[in-house]
Amino acid sequence: MSIRWRMGKQKPTEKKLDRYDWIKEGLVVLAESGMEAIRVEPLAKRINVTKGSFYWHFKDRNDLLNAILAEWVQLDTNSIIERVNQIDAPPKTKLLKLFELAVTDNELMPGLADGRIERAIRAWATNDQKVADLIAQVDQKRLDYTKALFLEIGFAEAEALARARLAYYSLIGELTIGVQVNEGDRLAEIRRQHAILTASIKAEVTVENAPTLDKNTI
Repeated sequence: MSIRWRMGKQKPTEKKLDRYDWIKEGLVVLAESGMEAIRVEPLAKRINVTKGSFYWHFKDRNDLLNAILAEWVQLDTNSIIERVNQIDAPPKTKLLKLFELAVTDNELMPGLADGRIERAIRAWATNDQKVADLIAQVDQKRLDYTKALFLEIGFAEAEALARARLAYYSLIGELTIGVQVNEGDRLAEIRRQHAILTASIKAEVTVENAPTLDKNTI
């Protein structure tokens, strides 16, 4: 049997994928169908490789799930903060860029800016304390960074925290609800929100002088 004949009878070489290809496809499935849909065999079929090739990159499904969570943190939090930090601009401009990236930066991974991945991970956290703890860390990091920018703009501690919470909780609420709006309108709205939240108007309401609810009017 000639070498040429044997080479002609060989099966086509399976395309080579790296660890990130599995993670990326896992994020796509997460956005489409949630965590429970992330299974090794269906993923292998989606990316057209054998199930066995999975184990070159991961110990098991949990290893993949942990990698997916880590990549979400990197793409949807760390990389956004890094990009804002690289801008040579006043803090007010940096804050606007942060707002804009949060609602438009979807070129790296479908499902980020429209909230599908965020919703899927928060749903996942309802049954997994480890994921719930991770989300708490992510929420705090995002909130702390937003607050820091308000402080740099010149707001006092309490003012900066209140404005950061308004901005962040509003965004998370929209992502959780799944508000559908085109990118142009969303950007216009986020810029209005930025203008409102950075306006130099000091809140005069304190714990001591906050209005109380008259029970007789209920």
